[in-house]
Amino acid sequence: MDLLGTSLPKIDNIRRLQEFLAQFKSGGAENLPVTVEAEFGEAGGYPRFTGEFWTARQRQSASIHEISYRACFKAQLPGFFIELLTRPGETVFDPFAGRGTTPIEAGLRGRQVLANDVNPLSQILIYPRFFIPSLPDLKTRLEQIPIDKNARAEVDLSMFYHPETEAELVSLKNYLAERKASGQEDHLDTWIRMVATNRLTGHSTGFFSVYTLPPNQATSPARQRKINERRNQQPEYRDTVRLILKKSATLLSRLTAEQIGNLRLAGKTARIFDRDAAHLPGIPDNSIALTVTSPPFLNIVQYAADNWLRCWFNEIDAEAVSRKITMAADVGRWSEIMQTVFRELYRITRPGGWLAFEVGEVNKGKIRLDEVVAPLGQKAGFRCAAVMINRQKFTKTANIWGVSNNHRGVNSNRIVVFQKPA
Repeated sequence: MDLLGTSLPKIDNIRRLQEFLAQFKSGGAENLPVTVEAEFGEAGGYPRFTGEFWTARQRQSASIHEISYRACFKAQLPGFFIELLTRPGETVFDPFAGRGTTPIEAGLRGRQVLANDVNPLSQILIYPRFFIPSLPDLKTRLEQIPIDKNARAEVDLSMFYHPETEAELVSLKNYLAERKASGQEDHLDTWIRMVATNRLTGHSTGFFSVYTLPPNQATSPARQRKINERRNQQPEYRDTVRLILKKSATLLSRLTAEQIGNLRLAGKTARIFDRDAAHLPGIPDNSIALTVTSPPFLNIVQYAADNWLRCWFNEIDAEAVSRKITMAADVGRWSEIMQTVFRELYRITRPGGWLAFEVGEVNKGKIRLDEVVAPLGQKAGFRCAAVMINRQKFTKTANIWGVSNNHRGVNSNRIVVFQKPA
């Protein structure tokens, strides 16, 4: 079904989107339940669709997405909208890119990529994955990195790492810093930095640290000492070179030659900004075909605090990042901030272009941000096409956080779909 016929009136594109959603079949399953609730909103309203539009199974997406990062959506979410609402070669954007799920998925599918996140860790996690290295080249580079066996961090990391592991990490950190400062940093270096950043702490022997949870944030040193005491554990030696190669092999395991080529092509023109999402002067007016994004939800996630160890490894000022990240304590302030973002998104979206804005539920389901977001987008000039609610069973990671299906936390993907009038 072609949803992009420009000869049709703009309202027909929205109706055809709605018709498609109502008929949608996901993951090979036939006749999945999709319900349409009562219409609401202005000028004829917009329907609310509820169903399972894509699977949450991680291994049904490309392996290159398997980077730990708290508060990220599954790759199937942006993939759904990219296939539905854009053509190859068109530009896809995410103003709150996080680990890079939308830009990487767009690159895999042959779209051009723009991304933004005020947290500089996003660039470290996103950009290297456009340029896939060969494992032999990676092994050679890793074995060339000099290791100072007496190297120690300037902060106490003994609750996380065996002394030999810490020496390897500090040596790697210093090597990467020197390569960057001297202008010698290349795609192998940035890949090593990305994978090492991803392996700093976790819950298995695949990480550099002693057992800790969750795998997508670093707990505080004091909290880690308590974990060690409770589990009667001490940090064991982890071979950082072996683990970087192992994780790299996993990231490449399900990539096709076409996907690798698509990523490299997208990477040549990709731009990743680290600005306030409400002010993006580097992006021209009317240039974006589709934005798929999920903003920070009130004060649920403390991004800089979660990433303090990643910031240390990459010589990033975590406190400075924390001051820049949008965190609002109430819906009123959050709405004011998001309104400025919507105005900027309207500016850069091309006429007839789309915006899929995922917000979920917060405060144990008491606040449904889709009902807040729809008017904000309309006030900025967008037309609201639909609200999609993708319900799914929670994963192991969600259960780690004490979130069980439809009881606490972000209970569902709630996506408000907008279109800029042509």
